[in-house]
Amino acid sequence: MNIFYYIKLIQLLLNKNPEKEAGNILIRKNMTLSSAESCTGGLVSSLLTDISGSSSYIKSNFVTYANEAKMKYLNVSENTLKNYGAVSEQTASEMVAGLLKETNTDYAIATTGIAGPSGGTEEKPVGLVYIAIASKDRMTVHKYLANKNYPRVLIKYMFAKKAVKLLAEFLREENQ
Repeated sequence: MNIFYYIKLIQLLLNKNPEKEAGNILIRKNMTLSSAESCTGGLVSSLLTDISGSSSYIKSNFVTYANEAKMKYLNVSENTLKNYGAVSEQTASEMVAGLLKETNTDYAIATTGIAGPSGGTEEKPVGLVYIAIASKDRMTVHKYLANKNYPRVLIKYMFAKKAVKLLAEFLREENQ
């Protein structure tokens, strides 16, 4: 068994499942969601689609790892990528805004970061992630820094779990 199995089991035992909470809100409100991921490589999408019935609210999920994909599918501007880089608040904002527009969903979530062990700099170290969540009326971008010494797979999983937790919180706030 791998570590993710045990993490999932502990979450279920503690009744802490943000994926299910997000799904329940989306079903109850008859709303839709799309995701765009870079550093998490589809893990956010995987977590969200682990929930039975997710096909009723998940509209589209993209892994836009390359800058070209961010520009083509999410309308991230080349200037943003040149001036701020792929791992930036500006890029995360444009990713989620472009995703909302392109998919015409009620909500969108996007991740961009550096999972390592290479690729980090002093200004943008390994373990840096931006998570953007938006509705048509509101957007929020969160910046986090994980321990750069964690294995890449763990950093990616931590980013994905954090993104889903933030999504559940965002949906809760929007739909009280």
